[in-house]
Amino acid sequence: MNSFTINPATESDVVPLLDMIRELAVFEGLAGELEVTADSLREALFGPRPAATALLARVGDEPAGYAVYFQTFSTFVGHPGIFLDDLYVRPRFRERGIGRALLGRAAQSRVESAGRFEWITLRWNLKALRFYRGLGAQLMDEWALLRMDGRQVRKLANTTGEAAA
Repeated sequence: MNSFTINPATESDVVPLLDMIRELAVFEGLAGELEVTADSLREALFGPRPAATALLARVGDEPAGYAVYFQTFSTFVGHPGIFLDDLYVRPRFRERGIGRALLGRAAQSRVESAGRFEWITLRWNLKALRFYRGLGAQLMDEWALLRMDGRQVRKLANTTGEAAA
């Protein structure tokens, strides 16, 4: 069976989405960093101010993969863009076009105004890198990804700004 469907996730999809997020975290060796809960995911995706959009792929009734993305903005381009936070297809459903279709649906959401479509992947995930390059994506070697965890963000937010940077 190679047919699949892709639809916007609904609140009733929170549990299968969370299951696949956990699978992705294990695959990436990052399960220890996972803090998301069903409640926090529900609020982020379906609360009064959704932070992101999720798409869910199904083969029959079974969740097969998902994409989570959100709007960004580039001052250089002068238009909104898309940032893909996650793209995951369960191993038994790979090689069926589901990943490409999820990316395509995310792109359709902003096709008229998107200045950029960006995402990150782990350097050791050579299969993903080949897949993305095959779509025409460019590896941005000259850029460094920087991150602060929640504790660091709170510390930064509590600085007064009086000291010279």
